[in-house]
Amino acid sequence: MPTILVTGSSRGIGQATCEALRSRGVRVITHATTARDADTIAADFADPPAPQLVWQEALDRAEGRIDGLINNAGIFVANPIDSSDIAWLDAWEDTLRVNLTAAAQLTRFAVRHWLENGRGGRLVHIASRAGHRGDSPAHWHYAASKGGMLAMHKTIARAYAGQDILSFAIAPGFTDTSMADDYLASRGGASLLADIPLGRVAEPEEIARIAVFCALDAPASMTGAVIDANGASYVR
Repeated sequence: MPTILVTGSSRGIGQATCEALRSRGVRVITHATTARDADTIAADFADPPAPQLVWQEALDRAEGRIDGLINNAGIFVANPIDSSDIAWLDAWEDTLRVNLTAAAQLTRFAVRHWLENGRGGRLVHIASRAGHRGDSPAHWHYAASKGGMLAMHKTIARAYAGQDILSFAIAPGFTDTSMADDYLASRGGASLLADIPLGRVAEPEEIARIAVFCALDAPASMTGAVIDANGASYVR
């Protein structure tokens, strides 16, 4: 069975994805900002060298072979337009660093690994509905980071499909994680849910099922696809 690196694995979608992968017999290498156990690689992606250190540690643990990467780590922090110039810019750059640049670094290492070893691999990027439709006035930076992730994913899929390097992206709407809970509370909760025809936010396990499908089962012809999971709140 394959070895898959999952970032942001300590809670929510990441945790559910790891559990679902393990139930399929996959060897999972986990990452979190703070280690919950000895098996988790601890690193803060706000630190530019961190993604490279995570990749190298994961490769060492996997005896030199990683078959898949799930880019799930991310932050979601409000950044009001009336913040000070320095505070607004710092929040913008922190979010882009964690949500997009770190994912790009890890993806680059994975693609190079697979090219150098002459075998394929699978990438799964946990993006967001915000990458398509935008987000609140205090979350320009979050929407931009997820839109950039989607553009990166499509570029990689087009560039490396011939080498059996496959890329998939998932664009969830609100999901029942602590990150989403804070946002729902700040935006009125029930009134925001009225914008979701399904009438509820997604469960982490629902998004995890899609991630596992992409990582293990999706046909190669699906490379480049973006799978929406937003309760019909944004239909393309």
